[in-house]
Amino acid sequence: MRPDYDISWQQADAPEASVSVSGEATGMSHLVVPGEIDTSHGLILYLENICVSFDGFRALNDLSLSIKTDELRCIIGPNGAGKTTMMDVITGKTRPDSGRAFLGQTLDLTRLDEPAIAQAGVGRKFQKPTVFEHHSVWENLELACAGDKRWFRALWAVLTPTIKRRVEEVLALTHLEHQAHVRAGQLSHGQKQRLEIGMLLMQQPQLLLLDEPAAGMTDEETAQLAELLNRLRGHCSMMVVEHDMAFVAALAGEAGLVTVMAEGRVLAEGTLDAVQRDERVIESYLGR
Repeated sequence: MRPDYDISWQQADAPEASVSVSGEATGMSHLVVPGEIDTSHGLILYLENICVSFDGFRALNDLSLSIKTDELRCIIGPNGAGKTTMMDVITGKTRPDSGRAFLGQTLDLTRLDEPAIAQAGVGRKFQKPTVFEHHSVWENLELACAGDKRWFRALWAVLTPTIKRRVEEVLALTHLEHQAHVRAGQLSHGQKQRLEIGMLLMQQPQLLLLDEPAAGMTDEETAQLAELLNRLRGHCSMMVVEHDMAFVAALAGEAGLVTVMAEGRVLAEGTLDAVQRDERVIESYLGR
């Protein structure tokens, strides 16, 4: 079920593009918009046999996984399991030695650089929040809005009704309405984390990658973040790397898929209850 807030601007402001028809040997065909993510088969991300080595150490070892459109997937595993390297591959920061990585069916991530992947609709949040601390919350969101960021364009930038509406909706979504005109540097750690997620939402991502977003948060802040991510279900796909098992439980629920990584590959995958009872997971990560 979709949440009750409106972020229809994510679709309404998309640029027009010509469409072409692609088909398969089965005779099934569908419309493809050039440059956009084709999720007609229900997948937003597809990784197959990804290998990455650093000075002889294999950080990713035949890693394969896929994420469905609008899915929230939690990734857990011990330090050194390859979780961050996997995100580096998805965002173009690291080139794999071998394997395939696709956004939808048509965008080959191994052939795109970081700006192109971000422009295609992949947003990434690192563990430490990065905000413009001397600017207000409102200004942070406005600056993050997708658009022409060249200095001579920004110099003449005007707050359009569409951007104003986007900022207001993201403020409501992140529960930062009352801090709209507060300098970002004055926010708590949890509020900064939510602000940075809001800044990513201003860029209209289709896939959101979050690396240990609950780290350093109080229990109350963690609960607020879980509520925010759960409210985003159905509006963008999410991959959340996390060690806080209570936070993972709040996101995965009883039926959500959890992927366990170890030694650069998928060790187990299933509901949180199932992976917590898996002997391999207990041995390599959870302990007895």
